[in-house]
Amino acid sequence: MPARSKKGNAMIRFYNGKTLRFTPGVHITSDEVWTDGGVIVYVGAPREDKPAFEREIDLGGDLVMPGFKDAHTHTAMVFLRSLADDMPLDRWLSEQVWPNEAKLTEEAVYDLTRLGILEYLSSGITASFDMYVKNDAYAQANIDSGFRTVICAALNNFDADVENIEREYLKFNALHPLVSYRLGIHAEYTTSMERMEYMASLAEKYREPCFLHLSETRAEVDGCLERYGLTPPQLIDRVGLFRYGGGGFHCTHMSGEDVALFAEKKLWAITNPASNLKLASGIAPLEKMRRAGVKLAIGTDGAGSNNALDMFREMYLAAALQKVAEGDASALPADRVLEMACVGGAEAMGLSDCTDIAPGMRADLVVLDLQRPNMQPENNLIKNIVYAGSKENVRLTMVEGRVLYERGEFHVGESADEIYRRANNFIRKIRD
Repeated sequence: MPARSKKGNAMIRFYNGKTLRFTPGVHITSDEVWTDGGVIVYVGAPREDKPAFEREIDLGGDLVMPGFKDAHTHTAMVFLRSLADDMPLDRWLSEQVWPNEAKLTEEAVYDLTRLGILEYLSSGITASFDMYVKNDAYAQANIDSGFRTVICAALNNFDADVENIEREYLKFNALHPLVSYRLGIHAEYTTSMERMEYMASLAEKYREPCFLHLSETRAEVDGCLERYGLTPPQLIDRVGLFRYGGGGFHCTHMSGEDVALFAEKKLWAITNPASNLKLASGIAPLEKMRRAGVKLAIGTDGAGSNNALDMFREMYLAAALQKVAEGDASALPADRVLEMACVGGAEAMGLSDCTDIAPGMRADLVVLDLQRPNMQPENNLIKNIVYAGSKENVRLTMVEGRVLYERGEFHVGESADEIYRRANNFIRKIRD
């Protein structure tokens, strides 16, 4: 009989291929990978004493690796894809995003989140760090899809019930193994000092890190300097939000002092290169931060400003833009970018058991099809992934030991066509 884990999930064997690992350093082996339920239980050479697996996947020379982690996104914002384009950030927010978001219902957030998850899976993304609205519906959509997510609080001046943040922190961290919750505010410019101090008190109470949109535009930095005489990172640290770590999303306009602060406090700078380019926000100084020892990760931001949830595009842009900004083709090398997309994101999100292909790690992995023109010849597979890879190479995506996407087919509990239909029904309602 096929072997089953104690939780009743299938044991799966990946063999006859390549395995990308991050410890020690980024390297590729010919190891097999066995998963048991939601856990990786064996990585190594073929063995005679293998169990009777539920499924054995012949990789045929393809590559298995840890899944990408989308370390900053707004999943349900897929409803704004190609609806709010070619506008500067302030007008984009005030004229398109906020008025349309006011029309979101719990049902719509559920359906739109399901749509966003399909896009994550087809891009090899196995977890998201999401900051948005209506978190009950959002969490249920992830649970029903079998997808892993970390919700980030988004406290701001528009929240009617400030204390709901603490209730959500306690609720979502105990809700389901695929869902967790981190503290945060939306941004300095949308959050009063009183509310920032309240969030700092929660960070102190629970000894938790805090995250926020930070130094995304020059106007944001100038406004903070005018209001407080400090840059956004300096202000947030002064208030106490970074007492137990955390970091910022975007970090596009960082002074030398800001970079030093991030390095000293061991904070995360989570870059969103496609969104920052499209909104003309700027290019984050990733190479300067890397040299200073700042911890780095990558996110897509929402599909309203990107417009895709595609980690391959983010990796390429993160690397290529640094080379232009620094005037140095060796800046931010491919292996470091790949580490940011897989390991950095997991660590920033608190997913310390999702960082590698190793026994005891969660079975969140992706198989890349190397039998495609853009992956040949195999001179350097790590560089191929970052500089030549695309979503066409994603053969399979697994989360918590479940294959959720394989060769163009989704296995998330309902058909992709039904998810598309409901999402488009909502769009028709808000545009009528």
